[in-house]
Amino acid sequence: MTESVPADQAATGPDLAGPADAAGWLTLPDVAERLDVSISKVHQMIRDRELLAVRRDGVRRVPADLVANRTVLKHLPGVLNLLADAGYDDEAALRWLYEPDDTLPGTPAVALGGDQAREVKRRAQALGF
Repeated sequence: MTESVPADQAATGPDLAGPADAAGWLTLPDVAERLDVSISKVHQMIRDRELLAVRRDGVRRVPADLVANRTVLKHLPGVLNLLADAGYDDEAALRWLYEPDDTLPGTPAVALGGDQAREVKRRAQALGF
């Protein structure tokens, strides 16, 4: 398993984490439309760590694969709270979610959408110890 990046070492510049192409990101209005909620509800979800948004090109965006099938991935809020408890800010949490891991199907973000979601949650929990 690869080492995680603490919050105080969050990425800047070209090393930003997350989906590689623009199609992999949703703006907050796009998220609201996909979830069929108001934009203020999306802002509340971000504040409550139910959803992760970071600035890209000056605009807050959400990785599209975290909002699948018109809902937020089931275990995402728990993982985000565990990462925050371990001292990860939003950029560091995003980096952790998108860091390739040979023991998972791709990245923790991809694994959250499948059978390995509980394993991702367990690994996030272990970061706090």
